Amino acid sequence: MKQKLVLIGNGMAGMRTVDELLKLSPDKFEITVFGAEPHGNYNRIMLSPVLAGDKQLSEIIINDLQWYEDNKITLYTGKTITKIDRVNQQVISDDGITSDYDRLIIATGSLPVLLDIPGKQLEGVISFRDINDVNVMIKTAKTHKNAIVIGGGLLGLEAANGLMIQGMNVSVVHRSNTLMSQQLDQEAADLMREELEQKGMHFLLNHHTEALLGDDRVEKIRFKDGTEVAADLVVMAIGVRPNITLAKASGIQCDRGILVDDTLQTYTPTIYAVGECVQHRNKTFGLVAPLFEQARVCANHLVDMGFASYVSAVTSTKLKVTGINLFSAGDYVGVDGTESIIFKDVSRHIYKKLVIKNNTIVGILLYGETTDGLWYFSLLTEGQNISDIRENILFGQQHVEEQG
Repeated sequence: MKQKLVLIGNGMAGMRTVDELLKLSPDKFEITVFGAEPHGNYNRIMLSPVLAGDKQLSEIIINDLQWYEDNKITLYTGKTITKIDRVNQQVISDDGITSDYDRLIIATGSLPVLLDIPGKQLEGVISFRDINDVNVMIKTAKTHKNAIVIGGGLLGLEAANGLMIQGMNVSVVHRSNTLMSQQLDQEAADLMREELEQKGMHFLLNHHTEALLGDDRVEKIRFKDGTEVAADLVVMAIGVRPNITLAKASGIQCDRGILVDDTLQTYTPTIYAVGECVQHRNKTFGLVAPLFEQARVCANHLVDMGFASYVSAVTSTKLKVTGINLFSAGDYVGVDGTESIIFKDVSRHIYKKLVIKNNTIVGILLYGETTDGLWYFSLLTEGQNISDIRENILFGQQHVEEQG
């Protein structure tokens, strides 16, 4: 008889686990999926191209409703699980649907962090997290002019770029002086700011938001220095945190995220967790590569092929932000005991930096020209001694090989 598997969360990490399960053992489980959004599983990374008008929602769906039917998966859309009964091994939804499980996967993802300031409840104040947010932005752009994006990280810049393409006048508010500080150092961040300013984006750096003003709809944003700027739409993109509300309320052990071991199992042996909601060896996750690796390991264990274990490795970030290529990995800022080799060509918007310690690469930052990113990354992960190729290394792999 088939075991019952329930998945809470119809997002990328959870559904990737189901995909892996179906490949390994298609008949082992009777699968039920609960998703809070009213769609099939879609690619959240592709929300920016939808906002920018390059893609339609239909093009970013990974598994359409027919796919669930074809794979005999019961899908409940628009349903939120509000209780996990660990004793009776059941989950219960907001409208009273009860589903039994032998194995449960929690993949509740993350929640946007919102500034706790006066006016945050006004109409026109949103995050940038799902299809609904994108629809609000596109609709607002048709009738309003001034948009403020709070947050100069990857998501904030993607939102700002999309809103500019939709015809809005956009300012990015950032509390520090360094855009995308998770991926860039100050030099590269300055290059990016200049390039985006040339495209028409405005920046309010070192600005701290104090309040949002308006009667029903947001009209202005006020900063701690007392200045105010007009705003018909405010998008908060200041980060995310693991969504552990349900797990915590159900007595599953959590810290910042749901605590899992190397097999993605929680402290309750019948319950697993994957994706942005988990904490593994003190780390939480936001990039897609580690989430897919978690899905693979979790699926292996669920079908009793339990030889895989999840290792949180150094990851590289390769991005195309508003048409600009970036690649960074490791300690790209450089701490004591390291030295940096740098190439910079301001007029071509190119910046390359390798951080070196004991003749090995420990950090990589490439801006505008990322062809050799994976080669540098392999040198970093293998800990290869670069003394022989040091003088030519910034010119790239092809040049180094030609020099012999």
